[in-house]
Amino acid sequence: MGTQASNRRSAGTRLARRLSGVVVAAALCLVAAPATAGAAPTNPSDAQLTQAQQAKADAAAQVGTIAAALADAQAQLDAARAESAIALDTFQGKQAEYEAAQATAETAAATAQRARDDLAAARAAIASFARESYVQGSTSPTLEALMTADGPAQMMERAALLEAAGTHRGDVVVQVGAAEQQATAADTAAQTALGAAATLKQEAADALAAAESLEVSARQQAADVATQQATAQQQLEQAQQTLLGIEGARAAAEQYATEQAAAAVRAAEQPVSRSVTSGSSSTSGGSATSSSSSGSGSSAGPATTAGAGSSSAVETAISAAREYLGTIYAWGGGSLNGPSVGWGVDAGIVGFDCSGLTRYAYAQAGISIPRNSSAQYKALPKVSRADLQRGDLVFWATNTANASTIHHVAIYLGNGQILEAPQSGSVIRVTSMRWSGFIGGARPSA
Repeated sequence: MGTQASNRRSAGTRLARRLSGVVVAAALCLVAAPATAGAAPTNPSDAQLTQAQQAKADAAAQVGTIAAALADAQAQLDAARAESAIALDTFQGKQAEYEAAQATAETAAATAQRARDDLAAARAAIASFARESYVQGSTSPTLEALMTADGPAQMMERAALLEAAGTHRGDVVVQVGAAEQQATAADTAAQTALGAAATLKQEAADALAAAESLEVSARQQAADVATQQATAQQQLEQAQQTLLGIEGARAAAEQYATEQAAAAVRAAEQPVSRSVTSGSSSTSGGSATSSSSSGSGSSAGPATTAGAGSSSAVETAISAAREYLGTIYAWGGGSLNGPSVGWGVDAGIVGFDCSGLTRYAYAQAGISIPRNSSAQYKALPKVSRADLQRGDLVFWATNTANASTIHHVAIYLGNGQILEAPQSGSVIRVTSMRWSGFIGGARPSA
């Protein structure tokens, strides 16, 4: 990329130097132009005209070279932006996995705490049983209780009570063992869940760092492309103006010569006494033509297929997204409640990224969809190009045979138009549908 840019700058410098000589020649022609309307304009020499024509040819060739280089640079920029978007998608997916793992870890920790509480209660019951046995001087006071009964009826009653008490004490011992096992298992699960959450958190941080690096690179390439385009346009305009100046001077001189020759012929045909006239002027006989431009404008907005008062989920989602037309793109921005602060390179910028906008829009219609674009595509019912309807989500990928390369999503409005949060440096807009890289559609409202 650096070598190509250096070659383009060198070529641009050579063109600028070549043009400078022609500019000087054109300037001399303009300076030499008469200050009075009646004086003859200076006719550029054939050498000057030839030089200007050659400069135009050189400029045209150079612009062609620059255009090819710019096309290559633009392709690299598009690829960098797509790679950055995929990396951001990966980060958002990892972040969602981490948040789910963190929730699981918290649930496991709560379960472990309850198990520990149950174990403590069971152990307290065992301790109470041991204390009672010690106070009574026997771990089995059953015989003493039966022999001190006042009669057969009381003896039977005490026997039943002692049997129930014995069963309860046996259950307490069993419960202690079960509680110990449950507490151990719950602690293990909690530690495992915490470890998984920590791993996913680190993976999400790594994915964010990689995505941010790619986005910074893409934005630098975008700036370089914009600079190259401006330079190429400036050089082309300079070459065109130079040639127009010299060609204009030649045309003016030739027209003046023609008019003077015609005036001389007319003067020769008239009597000598009337050869001198005052205030005569000749005009070129060419009929003036004026080009009328048709100023018919076309609406940038899509054709509406449903009334403004429609309460359908599709229209609700589209209306919600339309409310933010003109809102700045924020890398990683967008929540269920509206614009939010972006991630990484857009930290501090409040707005939406592409999938943040689509998720927000459908959330307002009561439909929950995943956060990132590839997950949205995988989770929703698929729609082919031929079956696209207003409100469908449309997706783009670097490889249309591989859904994991999806890097952009927008809302299809019908009539070949979409509503999208395009990319860094832009705003939410309505624009024409792009079919290059289109991998498919999905229908949240299905």
